[in-house]
Amino acid sequence: MASGDFCSPGEGMEILQQVCSKQLPPCNLSKEDLLQNPYFSKLLLSLSQHVDESGLSLTLAKEQAQAWKEVRLHKTTWLRSEILHRVIQELLVDYYVKMQGTNLTSEDKKFHETLEQRLLVTELTRLLGPSQEREIPSLLGLEKADLLELMPLSEDFVWMRARLQQEVEEQLKKKCFTLLCYYDPSSDADSETVKAAKVWKLAEVLVDQQQQCQDAKSQQKEQMVLLEKKNATYSQVLLRCLTLLQRLLQEHRLKTQSELDHINAQYLEVKCSAMILKLRMEELKILSDTYTGEKVEVHRLIRDRLEGAIHLQEQDMEKSRQVLNSYEVLGEEFDRLVKEYTVLKQAIENKRWALQEFNKAYR
Repeated sequence: MASGDFCSPGEGMEILQQVCSKQLPPCNLSKEDLLQNPYFSKLLLSLSQHVDESGLSLTLAKEQAQAWKEVRLHKTTWLRSEILHRVIQELLVDYYVKMQGTNLTSEDKKFHETLEQRLLVTELTRLLGPSQEREIPSLLGLEKADLLELMPLSEDFVWMRARLQQEVEEQLKKKCFTLLCYYDPSSDADSETVKAAKVWKLAEVLVDQQQQCQDAKSQQKEQMVLLEKKNATYSQVLLRCLTLLQRLLQEHRLKTQSELDHINAQYLEVKCSAMILKLRMEELKILSDTYTGEKVEVHRLIRDRLEGAIHLQEQDMEKSRQVLNSYEVLGEEFDRLVKEYTVLKQAIENKRWALQEFNKAYR
């Protein structure tokens, strides 16, 4: 396929905004999807030329419109006959209600009885249907001719039909006025002439409102499609944001974590040294509070004397060691010298221990 058959970015966006939102079910296609699938974009564009906004083909849409037109005609015809039948039934119901409360004239009784008889015979005749189409015998063997014998007299029927037209018109006028007052309660105080004028325009007003409701539904449907697209786009944007946040955490936070740990280690090391110095300072403070200057001077003198004594003892020990070396060959005399040496050594060790204890106390 030639390169000219591919959809451009502008055409892809037009398909996304017009075809998918109006003529095809919501596809939730993004601009990247259309650019990555140019053949599919062309297919959508070609398909949109053969379908209407509801998704039906143009031929089926035309046949459907014709069928709906016929349905509306049959519905209108049925509604007319149904309204007339219900109005007549209401007239009969009102007649029986009035019979219990008020005295009716002979003409009213004759009118309603003739109307009821005519209506009953007509309904029974319709229930029987044509005799040639009925395979099962009717109930009680009745035929249409038997019911027609129960029809009221032709003179009474003509008189009843002439009055029925007036009664039906009056009943319909009351219903129209009731509907008008329900729609516009302020019209209840108007005269019949004003009410009749408003009723004449009420149908157009209701049709306009119905059209407005249908337009609002269509707009709502379009808004729902746009909302679904925005939700899909919003989800994709959220996923991209989460990916970027994860990347920032991995590249920046983890990268600086080692530096942060090194700084924290240095801080803890300095803090530990400060604590050690503080403990040493407290120790020195305790020692300074315990030993005054005079005590320290006395301890120094004692230490000097002990050191002098140790020095003399060491000199004596050295002399004794030399004597021992000179008299090593002697027997008992040597043992005596050894004992003397032992005593001197023990004395030196005792004085050295005393000096160490003194130094500890001084420190």
